Amino acid sequence: MFPLPKRLQTGPVPTAARLERELKYGRPLIGCRFDPAGRFLFVSAEDNSIQRFDMLTGHRTALNGHESWVRGMAFVAPAAAGGERWETWQRRQTNLQALTGFGAAVLPGPTPAPFVLVSGDYHGQLIWWPGEVPQPKPLRAISAHQGWVRAVAASPDGQTIASCGNDNLVKLWNAADGTLLQVLEGHSSHVYNLMFHPDGTRLASCDLKGQVKDWNLKTGACERELDAKVLWKYDAGFRADIGGARALAFSPNGASLLCAGITNVTNAFAGVGNPAVVLFDWKDGKPKLLKTKEAFQGTGWGVVVHPAGLIIAAGGGGGGGRVWFWKGDDPVSVHTLNVPANARDLTMAPDGERFAVAGANGSAYVYTFTPGPPAGSPKK
Repeated sequence: MFPLPKRLQTGPVPTAARLERELKYGRPLIGCRFDPAGRFLFVSAEDNSIQRFDMLTGHRTALNGHESWVRGMAFVAPAAAGGERWETWQRRQTNLQALTGFGAAVLPGPTPAPFVLVSGDYHGQLIWWPGEVPQPKPLRAISAHQGWVRAVAASPDGQTIASCGNDNLVKLWNAADGTLLQVLEGHSSHVYNLMFHPDGTRLASCDLKGQVKDWNLKTGACERELDAKVLWKYDAGFRADIGGARALAFSPNGASLLCAGITNVTNAFAGVGNPAVVLFDWKDGKPKLLKTKEAFQGTGWGVVVHPAGLIIAAGGGGGGGRVWFWKGDDPVSVHTLNVPANARDLTMAPDGERFAVAGANGSAYVYTFTPGPPAGSPKK
């Protein structure tokens, strides 16, 4: 994690967040992730592609290789890095906040340091990509799960990839060569999301029915279960389950785990309900339900924790897209941003200066806490 700018060290001001840039693709987007340096924004689309936007030059590059939709994306250091610690490798990456000309598209940006993207699709496949090269081609592809790969995560040391999916399994892979290391069994329904604890010794996974498992990575055992069942409902009318953690995140210090999704469901077929975030105290496992201040019908699709502690979530529904902010111990959101499209995912840049959402209208929207003119203002 890069050092925070001084003005953000006490926490960004939610009302200061402004739209900085719209990155247009044209096909509905599903997921989005900033690379570990914040140089690139990767978005996945409903045409099975991944699109890479260079945040310095504005150039867009397509990554083609998946045969179905991609939701999970994670980053690791290349095997050629010789196994150096992730933190050391990350510090070598190009630091966006130290560069000038953000979005200028008039000069080529500095050559980025190498990194690898690992992505998972709805056909159960994982693909490794060289993330920074001009025209990325798959390095390897493996059949990882029966059915959807719903999420992919990288360990803090960058040596292990975790994936989960519709076969009710969590799997651990060697990040360098794709070798299967371990299979974690125990979920009784589709596993929707997973995330490594920042200390690297634990893994949290959440399934369709809101069951969160805490895995000891040394023993491979599930040592406890946390209850996020408020994010699940069985609709007897449609005879269907709806729920799961559509997004999952640890706070940078590992003290909290957050699960985002939908609650108060009245129609599973149409996805009618309210977005919600469950905040767990990781030490004692006690949950707190975070709600949106304004009434909104839809689903929470993304959640992150700013290094200064601000909780940010994004979602969408019949009323369009939203980004919500929570501060301190207040269970009710303190500010809401209207997004021009249904927000299907959320990612934060490593410097804490900006975040982005993936829009169902085919655009990614980049927001910043840095003061400046609104997006689209004429340049002087």
